[in-house]
Amino acid sequence: MKVILQQDVKGQGKKGQMIDVSDGYARNFLLPRKLALPATTDTINAMRVAENAKIAARAREKENAKVLAGKLAEMPVKVVAKAGANGRLFGAVTSKEISDALKAQYGVEIEKNKIVQNDPIKSYGKYEVKCRLGYEISGTIYVIVTEAK
Repeated sequence: MKVILQQDVKGQGKKGQMIDVSDGYARNFLLPRKLALPATTDTINAMRVAENAKIAARAREKENAKVLAGKLAEMPVKVVAKAGANGRLFGAVTSKEISDALKAQYGVEIEKNKIVQNDPIKSYGKYEVKCRLGYEISGTIYVIVTEAK
């Protein structure tokens, strides 16, 4: 009997795969536990439609990441921080602070773990920070650290 797996099944295959198993294994184990569906024309077509939708969603996400990478270079992010007498910051400007400033100033949400700082930002000035947007696409965020008044 041909079935389409709904979940990964050890020793049989991965989710979405169409496999051929014995009738008893399908009826007594896979189907009652909802690990698989019988491979009818309807389920095969539904599987293909879902696969195509997943591919289209990935393509949209990749395109959105490319557009965002282009926009990031045009959006300088201002971060306000306190510093001592010699201009050295108390602490450092973190990825979370940069992410929060991006959201507050431009409405752009980027997770803090996607922002990569090679060196800590510990003084006033303008800095370039890399941002990994996924799909091997990265952008540059320009961070301007100013004095808190």
